Amino acid sequence: MTQSANRTAYLQLAAAVVLFGLAFPIIKIGLSASTPVWLAAGRASLSALTAFVLLTALRRLRWPDRADWPIVLSVGVFQLTLYFAFANLGVQSVPPGRSGVLSYSAMLWLVPLSLLVGEPVGRRALLGVALGMVGIIVLIDPRGLDWSDRAVIAGHGWLLLAGFSWAIAILHARRHRWRTSPLDVLPWQMAVATVLLWGLAFILEPRGYFDFSKPELWISLLYIGSFAGPAGTWAAVSVARALPPLTGSLGMLGTPLIGIAASAVLVGERITWNLLFGTALMIAGIAIVILDRRK
Repeated sequence: MTQSANRTAYLQLAAAVVLFGLAFPIIKIGLSASTPVWLAAGRASLSALTAFVLLTALRRLRWPDRADWPIVLSVGVFQLTLYFAFANLGVQSVPPGRSGVLSYSAMLWLVPLSLLVGEPVGRRALLGVALGMVGIIVLIDPRGLDWSDRAVIAGHGWLLLAGFSWAIAILHARRHRWRTSPLDVLPWQMAVATVLLWGLAFILEPRGYFDFSKPELWISLLYIGSFAGPAGTWAAVSVARALPPLTGSLGMLGTPLIGIAASAVLVGERITWNLLFGTALMIAGIAIVILDRRK
């Protein structure tokens, strides 16, 4: 790789980290003008439309290979439909910086899932999961929780489920033999998520709404739907192709840190010791898991 191409790859990595890191506080802003699953469905709709336009402009829009439809459906269901819905339900009652960290637990969930499908898992990975789980406990801070507040308790659960559903998609993508590039199937995955999320929106939130009179809704939908989702994914795919897997995976660990900083600035989230310490433990645990898989 030339020095110029290498610099471009690192810039794309930085762009992906920033774009995804800003997502949770922007979602929190959007929830002041919408209900959670409706916002997720609106996000998926705009992302699908943008992805179709982008691939058409690049002359890469094509029907996925038949062998790639399982991964189209898997990512569409677990990484997009369920992750978007669960994450939005969680950030509704949990501060966005904390929400972003908890939903980033996917790499921790990957270890027990890998064991279930018979993949070898090293001792370092188990240590990383243990460290990450301690971080989750510190983040949730059971002693400081109001256990009578069911919305907050449920919110933490939704965020952990978001990480778990994302982990299922990652595991499948890792084992899948791709015929089409991940970027080329993105519009179809988003289309699957759009259909399913609107179905969930009408079932789970029959009185759900968009308040189109509020600029917060437009800011949120346009950012996470039309900009951060497609552009961030494009940057992440480019990084995966241009940089060593270890570099890209470790670099993306900056995402929850950007999320915490952005949440403090944009929505006034208070940065507490358990937020910082719990995040540090989780990131350290995930880093150990990543390093173990790259042995």
